[in-house]
Amino acid sequence: MKESGDKSNAVGLESIGIREAQEVLWNLTPAELVEEAIKNGEGALTDNGALMCDTGKFTGRSPKDRFIVKDANTEDSVWWGDINIPFDPEKFDQLHAKMVDYLKDKKLYVRDAYAGAHPEYRLNLRIVNTQAWQNLFCNNMFLRLTKEELKDHTPEFTIICAPEFEADPAVDGTRQSNFAIINFTKNMILIGGTGYAGEMKKGIFGVLNYILPHHKNTLSMHCSANVGADGDTAIFFGLSGTGKTTLSADPHRGLIGDDEHGWTEDSVFNFEGGCYAKVIDLTREKELQIWDAIKFGSIVENTRFFPGTRTVDYTNNSVTENTRTAYPINYIDNAVEPSRADIPKNIFFLTADAFGVLPPISKLNPSQAMYHFISGYTAKVAGTEVGVTEPQTTFSACFGAAFLPLHPTKYAEMLGKKMEENNVNVWLVNTGWTGGPYGVGHRMKLPYTRAMITAALNGELNQVAYTKHPVFGVEMPQSCPNVPEEILNPKNTWANKDEYDAKATDLASKFVKNFQKYAAYANDEILAGAPQVEVTID
Repeated sequence: MKESGDKSNAVGLESIGIREAQEVLWNLTPAELVEEAIKNGEGALTDNGALMCDTGKFTGRSPKDRFIVKDANTEDSVWWGDINIPFDPEKFDQLHAKMVDYLKDKKLYVRDAYAGAHPEYRLNLRIVNTQAWQNLFCNNMFLRLTKEELKDHTPEFTIICAPEFEADPAVDGTRQSNFAIINFTKNMILIGGTGYAGEMKKGIFGVLNYILPHHKNTLSMHCSANVGADGDTAIFFGLSGTGKTTLSADPHRGLIGDDEHGWTEDSVFNFEGGCYAKVIDLTREKELQIWDAIKFGSIVENTRFFPGTRTVDYTNNSVTENTRTAYPINYIDNAVEPSRADIPKNIFFLTADAFGVLPPISKLNPSQAMYHFISGYTAKVAGTEVGVTEPQTTFSACFGAAFLPLHPTKYAEMLGKKMEENNVNVWLVNTGWTGGPYGVGHRMKLPYTRAMITAALNGELNQVAYTKHPVFGVEMPQSCPNVPEEILNPKNTWANKDEYDAKATDLASKFVKNFQKYAAYANDEILAGAPQVEVTID
C-alpha cells in the first residue's frame, strides 16, 4: 500500500480494517488538498482563492438516514425514536466490511485531528475520505494538530466517508442508499451515499453530545459564543433564521465559536476549529467577517459563478438555499485561540416569533430557562419552505434536537444546575415580529436587538424595573438604553389589545402541547417554567 505525507507512528489504518488501498495520502496541507481536488475534478478555484465544490444529490443532512448502533452500551442510555434510529450491530459490521472492500482500489485522504479546545475534554479523531475536498473540509472544521502531535496521534473516534459507496437497503439495513451510522462501541462513524460534508461535522457533534454529558458530566451545547474584553462570556442559542450568527459576531468581542461548545466547571470551549456558515445572499456589507474569511483554503459549497467569471454569485440558489462556506476559525480577525473562555455570565435564547407575541427581550428564571431550552422555539414564515403560507411554530429541543443522543431533559437539568451554581442571567430575545403577527406587524429592528443585548451584557438591565408577562410569566424590562420604551412590552405595539391576548394564549397553548412529549421525563422545577394557560390535551 503506497503511503505518503505526515503519518502517525502510533496507529495505522489496519486498526479499522483497511490494509489495502491504491494510495494513502496522510495529512496533506490545504494547498496540496486544493491541488488534488482540482486534479480530481472535484471543484474549481474562485477569484478570491476559495475552492468551490458541489455536494451532489444531497445539499443538506439527511436526518432520517442517521442511525446509532443499538447494543449493550447504548440500549439504556440513548433517546431512541425518530431522531436516534437504532441500527443492528451485525449489520454495522457487515456494512463496514463492504466499505473496506470497496476502498481497496481507491486513493484515500486521511486527516488526523481532534475536537474540543479544552485539553481535558478533547476527542482525538481520524477521518478517511475518498475525496480531497472533503478532507480539506475536515482540516477546516476540526482542530488541527502540530507536526509533533501528529507523530504519536492515537485516534479515539474514526470517520470513514465514501460518498460514492451506496448501501443496499434490502441487505444492509439502511432506509435507502445513503447513510450516516454512529457506533459508540467500535468508536466509528460510517458515511456513504452522500457528498454533504456537514454529515461529518454533525456526526462528531452527536458523538460529543453523548460522551460529554453521559461520561464526563459536561454540558454540550448547540450554540455560538463570544467574550468581551473583561473576560465576560456570552452564549447564544437559536435555530436557523433567528440571528444567532449575526448577533454573536460582534467586532467588540472575541469569537469563541459559531456552533458547538462545551461547558465545564471552569470554562466554555469550542468543539471545532472552524466555521460552517450559510452564504445565500451574502454581501460584504451584511457579513464582513464571513466575506473576508472566504479566501484560499476556504471552501464554498453548491454556489455558482456569475456567467463568464470566477466570481461567486451568492444570490444564486439554483442548487440549494443551503449554500455554505467552511473555513478555519483563525480566518476571523477577532477569533479567540485557543477557543476557550470563562463560564458565561449571560445566555441568550434567540427566537424569531412570527406571531408578534414574545417580548423583544425578557429575563428567565431557572425553571423558565430549562422549559424554554427544552422547547427550542422559533417560527417559520411564509416563503421559507414550500407549502408554508402562514407562520408556523417550530420546536427543536435544546435548539438542536437532531443532534441529541440523550433525552433533552438531561441537557436541560445540567443547564439549570449550572445557571444556579454560577448565577447566570438567561434572556429570551425575540428577533421576530412586533406590532402584530407576520403580515401585519414588522420585524424587530436589528439595531434595537443589538442595543438590548449590549445592555444585558453591560449589566444595564440589572438596574431597571420589570413587568411580568401575564401568560408566559417572563420578566420584561420597562426601559432599556437606546430602545423605545413602548416596544418593550409587545402588547403595547398591537393596535388591538384583545387580538394580542388571544394570540398570546394560542402560542402558549402550542408550547404546552409540544412539551407533552417531554413532560413524563421532566422534574417539577422544569414543569414550573411553563406558560400559564389552560390546555386540553388530545
